[in-house]
Amino acid sequence: QVQLVESGGGLVQPGGSLRLSCAASGRTFSTYGVGWFRQAPGKEREFVAAISRFGTSTYYAASMKSRFTISRDNAKNTVYLQMNSLKPEDTAVYYCAAGPVYKRYTDPLVYDFWGQGTQVTVSS
Repeated sequence: QVQLVESGGGLVQPGGSLRLSCAASGRTFSTYGVGWFRQAPGKEREFVAAISRFGTSTYYAASMKSRFTISRDNAKNTVYLQMNSLKPEDTAVYYCAAGPVYKRYTDPLVYDFWGQGTQVTVSS
């Protein structure tokens, strides 16, 4: 089993940056693909980015590509989401998810483990 804890959210002005972290519980984390999803009030959960188990492949939603970067450090059991040039529409609760997935990284149903979420608010 894997337990995930997100951190790093907060309030930031438009154009600013945040780095989110997803810390996992154990060694099995290195065998899992990891995705970031977000959910804003009144909206469905949305795919943000994903990374393969060894970090050799990354995937991004079109609206986030070039602004967001996903990375992982398996030695630290941690996945990061670097968010730059933030916009008010990026405001949401951001969730980290993990599972033995190799395809369909954009589908939340393929992930077995989820964190509790961290709030990101972009406002002036």
